[in-house]
Amino acid sequence: MANILVVDDELGIRDLLSEILNDEGHSVELAENAAQARAARLRARPDLVLLDIWMPDTDGVTLLKEWSSTGQLTMPVIMMSGHATIDTAVEATRIGANAFLEKPITLQKLLKAVEQGLSSKASGGRKAAGGAPATGHGDLTVEAAMTGGQSLPVAAADMGPQAQQLFGLDKPLRDARDEFEKSYFEFHLAKEGGSMTRVAEKTGLERTHLYRKLKQLGVDLSRGKRGAA
Repeated sequence: MANILVVDDELGIRDLLSEILNDEGHSVELAENAAQARAARLRARPDLVLLDIWMPDTDGVTLLKEWSSTGQLTMPVIMMSGHATIDTAVEATRIGANAFLEKPITLQKLLKAVEQGLSSKASGGRKAAGGAPATGHGDLTVEAAMTGGQSLPVAAADMGPQAQQLFGLDKPLRDARDEFEKSYFEFHLAKEGGSMTRVAEKTGLERTHLYRKLKQLGVDLSRGKRGAA
């Protein structure tokens, strides 16, 4: 399989990604900061890099820019962050990132982004240093980067009034997002009979994070159990 370098200053995330990727048959190198990432890139010659943005010494976008400007961006790079903005995603993809994963990263999006990144390398579709984003399927859009390589299906402007109302598109982003997430989790709780373990597996979240999220959204945790009774 592939040799993958994971760069993240959080031990728990490094261990989790390493476990998942090892289970998929990949060889994994770990680095907790930019200095270790530079050394690992020269030593291990990774086929793909998972690179966190916020790190204590040098941030991931700066390291990506460094690799690009020195001709070392010879492998696909997938950026990761829990606090990045659209502007950050635009800058990272412009420099040469293949995809952008938002934390907490779901298993499905992680494996999809890794698969597409390795496919682009195998087909010679990686980005040239300092060049425009390119994949085997043409230029990578910001939307695709923010969704792990998956293009958004329909533009909001193309939706009818009923669809826009259904998705809360006329509301502030935070309110619309919270309403969607609450409906999403209520659906899965009802479907899984209120089992937090199965909902965590289905949604790709850790149980503790899932529980905090449900409490934050005001989800009735007994609703799914009542529906299954």
